[in-house]
Amino acid sequence: QVQLVESGGGSVQAGGSLRLSCTASGYSKCMGWFRQAPGTEREGVATMTRGGNTLYADSVKGRFTISRDNAANTVYLQMNSLKPEDTAMYYCAIRQGLGCTLVARWIKYWGQGTQVTVSS
Repeated sequence: QVQLVESGGGSVQAGGSLRLSCTASGYSKCMGWFRQAPGTEREGVATMTRGGNTLYADSVKGRFTISRDNAANTVYLQMNSLKPEDTAMYYCAIRQGLGCTLVARWIKYWGQGTQVTVSS
């Protein structure tokens, strides 16, 4: 069973920055981040293949940057220019044998989540 350990959430004011990190215990072809605010469905934020191909949700393009360290099985999410609407629980996710996706129902392995709160 793959385990994902996340860190880096917290509370910031609008315009601030946070960096999330997630380390996986096993191989991952795709690593990424999803988020879920109360009363909403889980949505894809950003994903990255081992080769460096990325997918971003339109709402975060230009503000968030995903990166990964394949040797360390770790993925990062640098979040800049944060907005109150970015407030959510952020979940790390991996896919082992398939390509990247921003569709939450296609994800098998999830982290426990880390809370990000952005105040206005």
